Amino acid sequence: QVQLVESGGGLVQPGGSLRLSCVASGSTSSFHAMGWSRQAPGKQRELVAQITSGGATIYTDSVKGRVTISRDNAKNTVYLQMNSLKQEDTAVYYCYAVVVPQYYWGQGTQVTVSS
Repeated sequence: QVQLVESGGGLVQPGGSLRLSCVASGSTSSFHAMGWSRQAPGKQRELVAQITSGGATIYTDSVKGRVTISRDNAKNTVYLQMNSLKQEDTAVYYCYAVVVPQYYWGQGTQVTVSS
């Protein structure tokens, strides 16, 4: 059983930055992929970014150029560096890990972008 624990969320002003962290109970090098999704109030959960075991990354269009996903296998941790935050980035951010065909999810961390 994989357990994921997110941290790093909070309140930030527009234009600010946050770095989210997700620590996995297992070795991140054994996961086929890890990533972050988010869910804003009244909206469906959407993919934000993903990184595969080979290091390939994908980003949703709305965050490209502002967000970077990275992974530290030695620390079993995946990060989401978010810059130039906008009010529309406000959401609960969920970390996930994929061991095909199973997805594992963290409990989520709230990110609020507001002045």
